[in-house]
Formats: sequence, C-alpha cells, structure tokens
Amino acid sequence: MYGKLYIVSTPIGNYEDITLRALNILKSVDLVICEEYREGRRLLANYKIEKELTELNEHNEKEAVDDILMKIIEGKNVALISDCGTPLFSDPGHLLVDVLISQKIQIIPVPGASSIMSALVGSGFDIEKFYYYGWLSPKREERRGQLIRLKGIHEVIILMDTPYRLKSLLTDVAKILGNNIPVVLAYQLTMGNERFYRGTAAGVLNTVEKNNLKGEFVLIVNNRKI
Repeated sequence: MYGKLYIVSTPIGNYEDITLRALNILKSVDLVICEEYREGRRLLANYKIEKELTELNEHNEKEAVDDILMKIIEGKNVALISDCGTPLFSDPGHLLVDVLISQKIQIIPVPGASSIMSALVGSGFDIEKFYYYGWLSPKREERRGQLIRLKGIHEVIILMDTPYRLKSLLTDVAKILGNNIPVVLAYQLTMGNERFYRGTAAGVLNTVEKNNLKGEFVLIVNNRKI
C-alpha cells in the first residue's frame, strides 16, 4: 500500500501551541519534510523527536518531489512542515501536493496554530466576512498598485509581509488607503511580547516608528464603507 502525506501545522512562535495530534503524527511518520534542516531539527528537538529529515524549498523542489514520491509509493508515511504555521501558505510544497494528488495518494491536513485566525479574532473587527490578500510585492511601485486595487474591495483585508517592510507597508497603506483608515497590527503573535496595536493607519505607523518595531506581524485593514 502507498504511504500518506500529512500536512502538519506547527506553532507560529510559542512551542506550547503544538497539538497532540501533530505530535503523534510527527512521532509516527517515517520522514519529515522541512524547508530548512536547521529549523526542522530545532522544532523536532524541542519535542524530543528524532526523525529522518529532507529539505524541500524553492531551490530544490523539482528534484526533491521525485524522491519523496518514490518513498511514499514504497509505503512510507511522510509529514510536511514549514518553518512555522500551516504549510503551503506562502511556503513551498504546492508541486509536491499536485504530484501526489495526480497519483491518487492520500493527503491529510493536520490543523493547528494560525497567525491569520489569531489576528482576526483579536482584532475587534467584524470578521463574518474578510478578504485575504496576503503578501504584497516587495517592489514599491507594484505594491502601491496592488493597494490601489485593494482600495475597491470594501471588506476587512488581511495583509502580510516581512518584519523589515512593516514601516514601508504601513506608510503605503496610509498614503493610498487613507491616514484615518482603521487598522490593527497583530504583532509577534503567541510570543511573550505579543501586542495588538489598534487605531488609524497613521497612528499605528507612528507607534511603529516611535518604538522601532521589527517583528513578525499580520496587518488587518478595515476598508468597509460605513
């Protein structure tokens, strides 16, 4: 019989957020696929789990997929993890999943911690409906063009980016969507210094500049028209 692929969500910062099911899966599989050996080893070592690891990232995905497919065909069960959170969200692994689906191999998602849902439920906004845009372009003009298009979407909008672009992202949000547009910056979620900064785009930008904030974040923009 073929093996299975488990898509295992891992903590987004706080190691205590791992689920019992995720731990059991990671202990039971034959192979764990990670983005980088260093991060994969660190995660497993924290839970005292020793497993064979293989890297799958944007540099080797095409080559790695064939090897992983053969191991699953041989009957080995495999877990896919990312550096943190749920795999496949802005992470490698899509090609692997596509290939396994084409071969009718069972894929089992194992849910867990989510920065998106944590940010939404802590925002205070009405989240019955929301629009996930995710990562904007790192290029200034393209990013501003994307924000101009988002201006026409009158919903709660979720944006993400790297810590070092937080200030430039908020600057562009304030400039294009308006200084007074309501935003919530969910900062360093699940960590000891977790904070929710609520207010206008200009006000939150001022806080970021004043405190020189550079950490993981989710930015939620309330672009609903009142």
